[in-house]
Amino acid sequence: MHGYGYPPQRPPAYTPPPRTLVALRVIFVLLTLMSCGFASWASLLRLALVTRRALDWVLMAVVIALNTAMLAYMFTIPEDQPELTDGQALLFLGWMFCSVGGTVTYYLWAEIRHFAVRRGLPAPVAYPGPLPPQGHSAVTVPGHGYPPAAPAPPPRAVPAPAPPPRPVTPYPPQRLDQVRAELDELSDYLRKEGGDR
Repeated sequence: MHGYGYPPQRPPAYTPPPRTLVALRVIFVLLTLMSCGFASWASLLRLALVTRRALDWVLMAVVIALNTAMLAYMFTIPEDQPELTDGQALLFLGWMFCSVGGTVTYYLWAEIRHFAVRRGLPAPVAYPGPLPPQGHSAVTVPGHGYPPAAPAPPPRAVPAPAPPPRPVTPYPPQRLDQVRAELDELSDYLRKEGGDR
């Protein structure tokens, strides 16, 4: 039970891995294309189940109604008619292109946007999402026994990085002087040896 004070934190929503999302998108787009738009309701059903927005449910119902109307129209064409008339062919092609093109475009746009927002990435296109419930404010009111929250301190200037320290030589200066002297002796010896030949 939670009384006054801070509201309980909701656990983060599960987001499928990107590979799974891409595979599902390909499957639903192919289903819409291969069925000539008659199964376009399936991609909108998935979208409505994922986003849980009323608009997506309404669009799915509209697509189902249009698909049913197109099937009913096709069954009214007499069987003894050898070919479709120009008007019938234009009506069927127009419906098919609108159904396939509109459904695939909206499905991909809305699902990509939904999962981008869920991951905290910027949405691909600025689209106003659902508004927060009325009557709730983003400011937390102090509850019983809790002091009011202190405002966040202003950001402080980051100090400039200190210059890097001088490298420490692993050898003491006396050892370096000894090595220099030995190198001088070696170079003198090599000059003498080189001059004899």
